[in-house]
Amino acid sequence: MRIVGADEAVSVIQSGQQIFMHGAAATPSVLLDALCRRAPQLQDVKIVHMHCEGPHPHLAPEMEGHLLHRAVFIGPNARQAVNEGRAEFIPVFLSDIPRLIDSGLLPLDAVFANMTPPDEHGFCSLGTSVDTMLTAVRCAKTVIAQFNKSMPRTLGDSFVHISQIDFGVEVDQPPYKYSSGEIGDVERRIGEFVADLIPDEATLQMGIGAIPNAVGMCLYDKKDLGVHTEMFTDVLVDLVERGVVTCQRKEINCGKVVTAFMMGSQRLYNFVDNNPMVEMRPVDYTNDTAIIRRFKRMTAINSAIEVDLTGQVCADSIGHRMYSGVGGQMDFMRGAALAEEGRAIIALPSTAADGKFSRITNSLKEGAGVTTTRSHVRTVVTEYGVAELFGQSFRERAKRLIAIAHPDFRDELTAYAKQYHEL
Repeated sequence: MRIVGADEAVSVIQSGQQIFMHGAAATPSVLLDALCRRAPQLQDVKIVHMHCEGPHPHLAPEMEGHLLHRAVFIGPNARQAVNEGRAEFIPVFLSDIPRLIDSGLLPLDAVFANMTPPDEHGFCSLGTSVDTMLTAVRCAKTVIAQFNKSMPRTLGDSFVHISQIDFGVEVDQPPYKYSSGEIGDVERRIGEFVADLIPDEATLQMGIGAIPNAVGMCLYDKKDLGVHTEMFTDVLVDLVERGVVTCQRKEINCGKVVTAFMMGSQRLYNFVDNNPMVEMRPVDYTNDTAIIRRFKRMTAINSAIEVDLTGQVCADSIGHRMYSGVGGQMDFMRGAALAEEGRAIIALPSTAADGKFSRITNSLKEGAGVTTTRSHVRTVVTEYGVAELFGQSFRERAKRLIAIAHPDFRDELTAYAKQYHEL
């Protein structure tokens, strides 16, 4: 392993190669910027990553032909490039990404990582994102790492030895911070409905955003909750510090918050630093349905863009326009549904665009992807209530979903359902 500057480190990248890049808050921006400086000398270099925070200079129009992003999950900063055809999207369950790499279906010439400097034993922590990185580091021909003084040292299955690293670049750049925004009345009401579905001693999977934050604020009276999730956020720190999340009643990994990656404030990153309660695991563990179903009261809370009257859930696109990705929704929806007393919840506001459109729809938009099928869906929540769909006919599903749609759209939805014999 050699310590070099960023420009020298990326000088090994050649035209036609494929790179995997560390994601979420751990975006290795120093290496990415250096690659973009080198880009005019390169052709058709592919950069594979999930959502990455921070600027995305590799997605600028002038990079076309030089650098091509291949998204396995689309973040806000990549949507325009994907939808304009300047970047590609690979639909895949989050839990399957390590298998794609391991099998050689997604071959890697190099990996860009962002990790702590080596400790006295030569081990570096992957910090805020383990997710798919252990597999990427093992399978890539060349490993280039940012040795980042400001990266929190997370524990668990989070470590890479310097013997696995080819080039190290010393940096001091805090992980990217993320704010979930304001909680409004709609989110608060959804949070209350969802919280009512969560029993004491449940194990939680929650994403990021105003709705998960609102749910968290409604859980302060719960006891001995656990966490087994792909993403760890500030709202879960609040629940740990209030004594609501103890993880002491978890069937496995007792006493541990298990997660694959995290995004949030500096407070979150300080909390996880050298914290033995937080155990990082790769996504083929956190999102494995065989693991998820072992938690008796597993409760998975996920969001959606729209839900049709038969229960089909779209969470990755607005019609033909890609918005995010498959991610871990189906992993946790199915795993929670298989748990003995599990809850698989889709939570979403009843409308979009300041009330102009109903998210409970007659049918999914043309081109929309089905993220969670009508056979997998269980519970749908809006600010107007809870619709239990498991085991229900199309007719009963339509009735229950119309009841939690915004009142302004219920007549239209009812007329459609009657026309197609769903009511």
